Amino acid sequence: MTDIVELGENLYEGTTQNWEEVVIKSEIPVIVDFWAEWCMPCRMMSPVFKETAPEYKDKVKFIKLNSDENRDISMRYGVMSIPTLGIFVNGEPIDGVVGTVPKSTLKSKLDAVLQKIKE
Repeated sequence: MTDIVELGENLYEGTTQNWEEVVIKSEIPVIVDFWAEWCMPCRMMSPVFKETAPEYKDKVKFIKLNSDENRDISMRYGVMSIPTLGIFVNGEPIDGVVGTVPKSTLKSKLDAVLQKIKE
């Protein structure tokens, strides 16, 4: 088992090493924040992402993945600009958002995914 670093309530660090465990094999949907240290819009998105995570505990897992340190994952999913939020269900990307979005948009995306998988 790979070390999984907890960054906050329901918020974890994603890496190339733990990707399989935290995203692909997750039993609940996962939202991944593809970001980088130098990216100012990423810094604006980060508090929104962190603040939203506890509201979806046990429903959606929140992962932050540093694109510079994990380029192979970013390239695998075609992440061309950051921040990009990718939503994964059963290990497959099913939705996402590119750019900084308000909390309401983030929540409506997640709620739509949760509704869809209930059907």
